[in-house]
This record gives sequence, C-alpha cells and structure tokens, in this order.
Amino acid sequence: MSTQKTVWVTGASSGLGLHTAMALRDDGWRVIAGARSFADSPREEEGMIRLKLDVTDGESVREFCQKAAEIAAPDALVQCAGMLVLGSCEETSVEEFRRVVDTNYLGMVRMNREVLPRMRARGGGKIVLFSSINGLMGIPFQSAYTASKHAIEGYAECLALEVKPFGIQVMLVEPGDHRSGSDKYRPHAAAMSEDSPYAKEYADTTAKIHHDETNGSDPDALGRKIARTLDRKRIPFRKRIASADQHLAVYVHRFLGARINSAVLRKYYIRNK
Repeated sequence: MSTQKTVWVTGASSGLGLHTAMALRDDGWRVIAGARSFADSPREEEGMIRLKLDVTDGESVREFCQKAAEIAAPDALVQCAGMLVLGSCEETSVEEFRRVVDTNYLGMVRMNREVLPRMRARGGGKIVLFSSINGLMGIPFQSAYTASKHAIEGYAECLALEVKPFGIQVMLVEPGDHRSGSDKYRPHAAAMSEDSPYAKEYADTTAKIHHDETNGSDPDALGRKIARTLDRKRIPFRKRIASADQHLAVYVHRFLGARINSAVLRKYYIRNK
C-alpha cells in the first residue's frame, strides 16, 4: 500500500500557487493541481496531475473535487487562487470589488464546503489558506485585495475553531512580496486614468509596488517552507513568509497608532508627501 500523501492545490498554474505545487511535488506529495487554464480531464504533466478548476464557479468546484477524489482523497488542501485590482477606493467599481472577493475569499469558501466533509470522513486533514501581509494591514490603491485578505484572516479563525474536534488543522500563510505572479491577475481598475484626481499618487504607489514585487523574495523558497511545514504532525495557525522589513512593518502597524502608521506608509509609497 502506498503511503504517499495527496495534496490538492488551487491556483496552481502560475505565481505562488505554481511554486508551492512544485515544491510539494519535489517533497514527495502527490499533487492534484487546479486552475482555470487546465483541461477538463486530469492530465499528468511535470509530475503533477492537472485538472480544470474555476473557484468562482460552484459547479466547477464540485466537478474538480469529484474527479480529484477519484484519483486520491486529500490529506491536505492548499488554497492559492487569487487576483487583485489596482485602483483607488473611489474609482474601483463594485463589480471589480466583487470579482476580487469572489476569487480570493469566496473561492476558498466554496472549496472548503466541498472538502471538509471528505476530511471529516477520513478523520482529519490540513487546510492551508493563502492570506497576505495585506491581510494584516492596508496599503494605498489595493483596497479590493486588502479587503479580501482581511476577510480570509477572520474566516480562518472561525474555521480553525470549528474543525478542531474533527482532527482538521488550519494554517494561514501570509506572504510578503515575492518574485511571481502575472499582470494578467493584477489589472488596473477600468476607471483609473491620467485625469483621475488620484493620478499622481497612484502612479507613485503602483511604481513602488511593481519595484517591490520585481525585487521580492524567492517564490521557490516560499514553496519549500510550506512543504516542510505540511510535513509536520502539527502545523501552526499562522506562517508569515516575508522579508525582515515587512515583518517590521506588521509590528509597527500592530503597536503604533493610526496617525504614525499613516505617515510611515505614505512616506514609503508616495514620493514627496
């Protein structure tokens, strides 16, 4: 009988989801990877089983879980599917907010609703939810993304309390900036333009965001850290994977007042202000 453990990974076609899936594969897990760009039928490529999954579509989630379960039940579920929209709070449309929240947060809710009964039936499992440093603090012009990640933080606390009696563990991963992702999954709000009253500060901030991501941490190292953590019998509730200055920013945000936080963040993201 094979003792290989199985992990289902969402958002596994690019970015941190792809790097995490590859690290888990290299660590010896059987990886069933889900993404919208994958084929409807399971295909084994690059040592992973790839299967179509759109976390914003309830039927797609159900079909993925049914087909994946026919291959192997999940010992762990790692939820990485995500996107963001860059824009001012005022000029980001309700539909753009809805699309981000539907992918980042409600996508996790849909997956968990399908996976939890399977894990309860097996007597346990591990669920990893990708949050972000932005789940702990906001930065200018990422309000939709930040709101979705704050929602994940609160949801995960509730989930961990509820599923503990069933032997199911929950872990929040809070990444800082990493060299990964695609502009396809981080569009600008449609209403943003050079005529925007926020144009100057928006340009400064998005340039800084791009610089920090381009020069961010190694995504492969993040994947390896998650794989090592999942190998443990007990996993922590929170695992922040970020640079030293980003860890410091979280502590500053937590312990200093709103006025100081605002001054620090504006100085960092918005030049000459």
